[in-house]
Amino acid sequence: MNPQGWLSSAGFNDFAGSAAVHAMGGFAALAAAMVLGPRLGKYKVDGKPNTIPGHNIPLAAIGCFILWFGWFGFNPGSTLGAVGNWDLIGKVITNTFLASAAGGISTMIYTQFRYGLIDITMVINGILAGLVSITAGCNVVDASSAIIIGLAAGVLVDVAVQVIDKMKIDDPVGAIAVHGVNGFFGAIAVGLFASENGLLYSGDSALFLVQLKGVSVIALFSFIFTYLVMYLMKKTIGVRIPVEEERVGIDAASFGLESYSNFE
Repeated sequence: MNPQGWLSSAGFNDFAGSAAVHAMGGFAALAAAMVLGPRLGKYKVDGKPNTIPGHNIPLAAIGCFILWFGWFGFNPGSTLGAVGNWDLIGKVITNTFLASAAGGISTMIYTQFRYGLIDITMVINGILAGLVSITAGCNVVDASSAIIIGLAAGVLVDVAVQVIDKMKIDDPVGAIAVHGVNGFFGAIAVGLFASENGLLYSGDSALFLVQLKGVSVIALFSFIFTYLVMYLMKKTIGVRIPVEEERVGIDAASFGLESYSNFE
């Protein structure tokens, strides 16, 4: 973040990018998904969503662990230097781990009570939601707050997925819920849980309002700009493959090999 920028001057805290990276990308994904439209077979004739299951759950879980591991370079690396920053790096690492673990745990509990079984795909998203939500404030919240933020993110991601699905916005991997919704939440969570001047600690709403304004501007800019670009592409070069190719699958159309079963 530009130290001379208007958000930085106002005191906006986005340490490793809940807003600048995740909310930005998540709301861009929302705009793109709206313009692109749902996959064939995603919604039934009556409008109800039709579940299109993942193709390889173990591979998805491995991907989650790779991301999880990488986040311990991503967040601590945002200190931009190890010498003289050992205490801060330790705090960032601890908060990153606690929030992500709490996100996975709360998703496990929530899906068990809501659906009668643990949804492993949502647990993966819950871990990522915890990581996303703590990214903005991992340098300014304490360990207990990191756990609370992660617990909230793990439930929020599942609720967001359901709401987005009901809006008939097809988001196959939950990018909008994980990155957009929880990136937004992570930025405002700083204003609530920051140890020194967070609303819940100091009673002062100044930081909370700065965080809310900052992430709102970022989300709106990302959504509007992406929507306009995608709409222009749709009206000119197009943004989807032909229906016939979508029916048989891109692998079959491009390489002559069928990889997965497809919905008609």
